[in-house]
Amino acid sequence: MEIVQPIRKTCQIEAIKKALLDKRPYGLRDHLLFVLGINSALRISDLLSLKIKDVVDSKGNITGYINLREKKTGKSKVFPLNKSAVKALQMYLETIRLEPCEYLFRSKKGGALTRQQAWNILNEAALMVGILDHIGTHTLRKTFGYHSFKAGIGIECLQTILNHSSPGITLRYIGITQDDINDVYMNLNL
Repeated sequence: MEIVQPIRKTCQIEAIKKALLDKRPYGLRDHLLFVLGINSALRISDLLSLKIKDVVDSKGNITGYINLREKKTGKSKVFPLNKSAVKALQMYLETIRLEPCEYLFRSKKGGALTRQQAWNILNEAALMVGILDHIGTHTLRKTFGYHSFKAGIGIECLQTILNHSSPGITLRYIGITQDDINDVYMNLNL
């Protein structure tokens, strides 16, 4: 199994969003997959199992949060959707007509996208914008963790969000490098 990295540069994140939006005919779906993935910290198995009813109420309005039971841990997880995720969801839902029990991320043949299809989508987009690092479906979750940490979110909070057993595991998981550690020393001039 190949170790994947988070996408560390925000300019690369924006480039991937644009590249996915420009892709036809599945650009909005793939854009939503990326945006929701990097803004939710969900594992790909949970992301791909989302159904329309998980994000839209009975009146057709976006709920603004996700409530699910994680496949890997069996734990309940409830969290709000941020502005980026809601916007991507709105754009996507305006173009499709799906029943509440249908998968949010449908494949061309019907049913849910597979992990392999999601991997292909993400790798193709990464290559389109010149990212040569190892990218995979887990990159979405790691990108959330990395940028949350860089924004000042405490490691203990991230440990809880990611369901890790220790802060050390979370730090390794999100790819904190020696360069990141060196930056702290160089920039903290007390």
